[in-house]
Amino acid sequence: MSGARRGRPAVPPAVIMLGVVGVAFFVLPFVGLIARAPIGSIPDMARDETVRTALALSLVTSLVTTVLAIVIGVPLAWMLARSDLPGRRFVRVLCTLSMVLPPVVAGVALFLALGRRGVIGEPLDDAFGLTLPFTTAAVVVAQLFVAMPFLVLTVDAALRALDPAAEEAARTLGASEWYVFRRVTAPSIRPALVSGIVLTWARALGEFGATITFAGSLPGVTRTVPLATYLALENDPGQAVLLSLVLVAVSFAVLFGLRERWVGAAFGVRP
Repeated sequence: MSGARRGRPAVPPAVIMLGVVGVAFFVLPFVGLIARAPIGSIPDMARDETVRTALALSLVTSLVTTVLAIVIGVPLAWMLARSDLPGRRFVRVLCTLSMVLPPVVAGVALFLALGRRGVIGEPLDDAFGLTLPFTTAAVVVAQLFVAMPFLVLTVDAALRALDPAAEEAARTLGASEWYVFRRVTAPSIRPALVSGIVLTWARALGEFGATITFAGSLPGVTRTVPLATYLALENDPGQAVLLSLVLVAVSFAVLFGLRERWVGAAFGVRP
């Protein structure tokens, strides 16, 4: 028995068998997807203007969403982790609630808040003629609402787990809070920050429910790859399978690249 295995407790055979069943449950759907994929149709799909437009729209909106998530989410996580904000645990839960909400519910909530007759949307429409639903901006808003919690959660947890000794030393030497964050804090939480950014982008890229509810499915305007995949199921199932494989490949690459690091950053510390 090797040294690596000597310290591990034995796993009962029954547990291994059930574990294999669990693995099969997750693997078989992807096996079916790959087995039914019309690989020979890939060149045709690549030339399809509808698919190319959907891919371009998904890339642009998901990247814009990720940039906005960094601009808003990192300061939000910093505030939650380091401020004495009253009820910050409640605020932390509220800020990450959309992460576990059914996406359609998130879309309905956005529509009732920012729609033409929404709590905020109606005053915006009356005062500035600004209408968000069924626009490309609505896609970004929907993606941001459901994806930014990944960044907030990971950065917040990393900041709370960070030893403040180096930051205190920098402040003692006269460094400003912004300088301390930029030169000491941010490099120390870089793995969590990068993980949160990548996960936010991947979640935005795959967003469906909130997008179709709040932004609709207008070709070239709001029809992203997940929406195009759903619509292709009726008219071109083969294309739907290939688009699904694209999203699966991207998601798998992201999660495989990050491995367990983001899990530890998000859930490895006490609230």
